[in-house]
Amino acid sequence: MRNDAVAWHDVECASYEVDLPIWRELADQRGPVLDVGCGTGRVALDLAARGHSVTALDSDAKLVRELARRARERGLSVETLTADARSFSLPARFGLVAAPMQVAQLLGGPDGRAGFLAAARTSLAPGGLLAVALADPFEAVPAGQALPPLPDVREQDGWVLSSRPLTVRAEPGAVVIERLRQAVSPEGDLSEELAEIRLDELSPETLEAEASKAGLSPAGRRQVAETLDHVGSTVVLLA
Repeated sequence: MRNDAVAWHDVECASYEVDLPIWRELADQRGPVLDVGCGTGRVALDLAARGHSVTALDSDAKLVRELARRARERGLSVETLTADARSFSLPARFGLVAAPMQVAQLLGGPDGRAGFLAAARTSLAPGGLLAVALADPFEAVPAGQALPPLPDVREQDGWVLSSRPLTVRAEPGAVVIERLRQAVSPEGDLSEELAEIRLDELSPETLEAEASKAGLSPAGRRQVAETLDHVGSTVVLLA
């Protein structure tokens, strides 16, 4: 359990809901929807439950299989596939291509983003929209200081998993978030490890400039408010 990618993804991501109204609004205006970096289905399952046609894509096959299982369990129709966000090619075209949370900041820099933007543009239907969420971990917390101390906690199959943000630090072209992951087994044994998440520094202006080179045009922005537990983000719209 302590090394289970699905379990840790759920601990650290599944409870985040502040951005869902924006994805719902955009999906209501356009469809069908391609969810890039879908994970276990936080956004895809929500939109499918609201009647949208959703295709969900992630590079982690374990997360994709779990999303498909949850969709079947809930009686929802979600097409799932395992593919790299930097190089996917699909026959279908979508009214909305969504990249929630910090997917675009996990692509390894400008070259990775260029591949993603090209693939997303090719996947857009006429009049379609690409929506990309960007976050700045230093936005609400001074560099070098601890993030909010309360951990994300989840109980599953008798295990108690917690993930506590410890620090954020700047590196050239990136911000690194360090988390302490702790797992308590049903027998009470504790194990822990440090996990690092590296986010590319990426401003809305930079993304819009890169998107222009891929044949996309700025189409506005939406703001996701920060909470006590999460920094805010900007959803950049591209058409």
